[in-house]
Amino acid sequence: MHELGITRNIVEIAEQHARQQGVSRVTSVRIEIGALSGVIPEAVEFAFEACSRGTLLENAQLIIDRIPGRGRCDDCGRESEMERYTFACPHCESFGLRTVQGEELQIIEMEVD
Repeated sequence: MHELGITRNIVEIAEQHARQQGVSRVTSVRIEIGALSGVIPEAVEFAFEACSRGTLLENAQLIIDRIPGRGRCDDCGRESEMERYTFACPHCESFGLRTVQGEELQIIEMEVD
């Protein structure tokens, strides 16, 4: 479960940023997880409480924005949803489909006291 390591990194990055700003407590953290990122949002949610224990993020709310996968075809120019990686365009069947959204894994914002 690589989500445990990812969640630890999220907590460490958020805590480091909070300390640099002189903050004593983080009340919420908003992150984005793309459908094509390979990260399971529910596993991050599960690990967050344990990873944040004893940090400035203890008892903070974790808000996860799930970003759907999208691709754009270089040949026909149309966009389509992507539930998994593929190169074939569902519209023109060429192999020019490239990912334009859904690989995100980032901290968006934090609320602090």
